Amino acid sequence: MRPAPLGPAAARRVFLLLTWTRWFPVGLVVGTITLLPLERGLDVTETLTAAALTGWVVFALELPTSGFADAFGRRPVYVAAAVVNVVAAVVYLLAHSFWTFALAAALTGLFRALDSGPLEAWFVDTVHASRPGADVDQALSAQATVLGAGIAGGALLSGGLVWWHPFAGRSALDLPVAVFVALNVVHLGATVLLLREPPSRLGPSAARRAAGSVRQAPGVVRDGLGLLRVNPVLRGLVLVEVFWALAMVVFESFQPIRLAELLGDEERAAALMGPVASVGWAVFALGAALGGLTSRRLGPARAAGLARVANGLGAVVMGLVAGPVALVAAYLVTYGLHGSGGPVHNALLHREAGPGNRSTVLSMNSMTMFAAYSLAAPLLGLLAGRTSTQTAMVVAGVLSVLGAVCYLPARRRERVPAAPPAPSSAQAG
Repeated sequence: MRPAPLGPAAARRVFLLLTWTRWFPVGLVVGTITLLPLERGLDVTETLTAAALTGWVVFALELPTSGFADAFGRRPVYVAAAVVNVVAAVVYLLAHSFWTFALAAALTGLFRALDSGPLEAWFVDTVHASRPGADVDQALSAQATVLGAGIAGGALLSGGLVWWHPFAGRSALDLPVAVFVALNVVHLGATVLLLREPPSRLGPSAARRAAGSVRQAPGVVRDGLGLLRVNPVLRGLVLVEVFWALAMVVFESFQPIRLAELLGDEERAAALMGPVASVGWAVFALGAALGGLTSRRLGPARAAGLARVANGLGAVVMGLVAGPVALVAAYLVTYGLHGSGGPVHNALLHREAGPGNRSTVLSMNSMTMFAAYSLAAPLLGLLAGRTSTQTAMVVAGVLSVLGAVCYLPARRRERVPAAPPAPSSAQAG
């Protein structure tokens, strides 16, 4: 007997619960992801090179796998993603060499590619099955809150576990990762038990749809490049991600490394990174709210350009400060500025997109960010190894500021009333 389909209220509860079980474990390792490899013998260059594989795998697979949930069903793909997540976490826990950390990063990239979209699509489809056309914006807003709270809570727990350090014979960093593995198993179990969906017909048509998703990926890239060629505003917005990624390497990857240098110990840095990362997410949310206010006062393009300059300068300051307290303060300010730039940047992207190409525009922006981060991280790690962590942070921050120039076409567009959106994918070709 098939289980009864979920109503909107029950679907919302499952949606938010699985969001929590998905993201709370991430908080356990968000502050230690670059510290554990260092403690286990990798240098900065090896650590960042291995971690960059996550971005490259997502970059390569996000478009080819985007149609899998439509072909095979949301539940099977989301369950498969959860299984890969558990395997990646176990490999990360057991890794002691560059290649095993690289394998963990690659598996994480596969997980993120499969995980991108099925849960949200399942929720919307489930609600619309009983209430066609119903708005889901409130539930999606609640999901963002649950996501941020989950990571913040996990980060606090991570710091507490490192401080506790109950097993004297093991590294203090091992326990948060072990709990991370266990909670990913919990997420897998919750997904299997709670996610209900009518059985998909896994026949030749499903296989053809999945193969079609893979075949369409080069076409999406081609259409995206066509849009960039004919639209200088969109080209500038996507190029911003190249410079933005440089600053992200500083405040996401180098910050815990530099903190460990200042404290003289990876375990002390990991204990501090828990509460720091938790506060960082709150500051990020505050920055996003302030970014909206700034946009209304100055206009989106000018507000985005100022946020890019300020965020890049914050990364420079993070590289220049000489004490842990100053580093944490600079990190929080810089992370808040990171949050302030996101909403206005996305608003500018949507201005340049129409119904026929919105998905392509967003995919090109996301793929550029992943590729730029994955390329910049090992190069900056190499620079840090040849010079110092501080030098790499300052160089990345200075270069990141230059991204503000890429907003100038959007600023000029704001002065022109009723500017039309970019042409559709077919027109661009």
